[in-house]
Amino acid sequence: MGKVHPQALHSSTTCHLTSKQETFTLWMKPLVLNGKGCTVFDSNGQIAYRVDNYNCSHRNEVHLMDQKGNVLFTILKKLCKFSRFWEGYRFPATKNEHKGPSFRVYQTHRISKGDSTCQVELGLDKNQSYTYKIESITCKSACKITDEFGVMVAELRRKKSNCGVDLGDDVFTMVVEPNKDLSLIMGLVVTYSLINYRM
Repeated sequence: MGKVHPQALHSSTTCHLTSKQETFTLWMKPLVLNGKGCTVFDSNGQIAYRVDNYNCSHRNEVHLMDQKGNVLFTILKKLCKFSRFWEGYRFPATKNEHKGPSFRVYQTHRISKGDSTCQVELGLDKNQSYTYKIESITCKSACKITDEFGVMVAELRRKKSNCGVDLGDDVFTMVVEPNKDLSLIMGLVVTYSLINYRM
């Protein structure tokens, strides 16, 4: 099997706001042995984000980290009567700061196990609510994120080698459009993976 990305052991400083379209490699494997999670590489092959879950059976609380291990979002699974949803809390937060979630993700329609459409509420911590939608585009775990006007924000699809061969069902290319908060988009992708039992 080919390398997921060369130079995978280096790290870099990550800017969390895109100035142009950016491409990442998402590998649905953590850096820790026998754990659950994912590792995200930037276009230079350097680690940009990661999720390392040491307790494989515990999916109710997951931490999205940058390349240095700083927590950017804590994602919590919530249950309310017969429904479930996920909330993302932005970090760092001061000890006396009691902000609400930055985003909330609801599963709105289940096609089959592993495929779904989700409604996303954003800006909750700033009282500036707006919505995104995450939807499957194939049965192979690919998805797209669109804004409230249907404009593409990000897309996740299977990664192919230079000769067009799939690198595996756990390796993806993620394209994020300009002027987007990368850590927020990554938080939504992680949440979508949790909803569909891919992490």
